[in-house]
Amino acid sequence: MWKRAAGLCLLLGLGACGTSSSENVRYDYPDQLDRFGRPSYEAEPSIFGEDGLLLLGERTERPGDGGAGIGVNAYLWRASLDTLNFLPLASADPFGGVIITDWYTPPDALDERFKVNVLILGRDLRADGVRATVFRQLRDEGGAWIDAPVGETSGRDIEDAILTRARQLRIAGLN
Repeated sequence: MWKRAAGLCLLLGLGACGTSSSENVRYDYPDQLDRFGRPSYEAEPSIFGEDGLLLLGERTERPGDGGAGIGVNAYLWRASLDTLNFLPLASADPFGGVIITDWYTPPDALDERFKVNVLILGRDLRADGVRATVFRQLRDEGGAWIDAPVGETSGRDIEDAILTRARQLRIAGLN
């Protein structure tokens, strides 16, 4: 008897909690998560504003400055990858503009290896917008690799090749 009475009270109590009309019910689900992974109903404000931290000037998009997908000039980035395509890549960061190759041993000089680091310095296509550093090592009699001097113009030659390729890409892109 107690079970029936308790069940009936529970049923009546739960029935009284609901609304009689479902037309007035509005469900508001979050469309994103906050930085802790919890549901968020609106975007979190930033102390740097909507565009982030801007140190000098104003944020503008210009044709040929690198596009919206990467943080550096797209022509210099693509030209760097094209120029260094024979070297194995160790790391490539299109937002920071850094390309680091792994060691490469030419087939005709097995006791010598090279490595190149390229840094793209900005979003503008400029002659001083790219820096290349070349590292060279030689194998000694014991089989260990030791650092060796690099030609004075090696880095500049790679920079010139990158700039030439970037110019070709830009001309091809404008047609």
